[in-house]
Amino acid sequence: QVQLVESGGGLVQAGGSLRLSCAASGRTVSVFVMGWFRQAPGKEREFVAAISRSGGTTHYADSVKDRFTISKDNANNTVCLQMNSLKPEDTAVYYCAARYSGTPYLREYDYWGQGTQVTVSS
Repeated sequence: QVQLVESGGGLVQAGGSLRLSCAASGRTVSVFVMGWFRQAPGKEREFVAAISRSGGTTHYADSVKDRFTISKDNANNTVCLQMNSLKPEDTAVYYCAARYSGTPYLREYDYWGQGTQVTVSS
């Protein structure tokens, strides 16, 4: 059974930074495409970033490109999302997800974490 546990969310002022972590258990993250999604109140869950099985390829939503960085640590079985220059519109619950294959920015992932709240104040 694969479990994903997010951490690192919190309250930050606009322009600040946060680093989210996703700890995986049950299987090594090296077999998965790993993604981050977010869902704001009243909105659909949207793609944020993804990283390939090897960690050599990354994908980002246009809204976070050049501000967020996804990385994978196979040795520690974690995936991180470094978020810089945060904006109030980044406020959402952030979810870590894993899939064996397929298009990284689509929501059909095989496993999901419970989410961590990120709140950016203006």
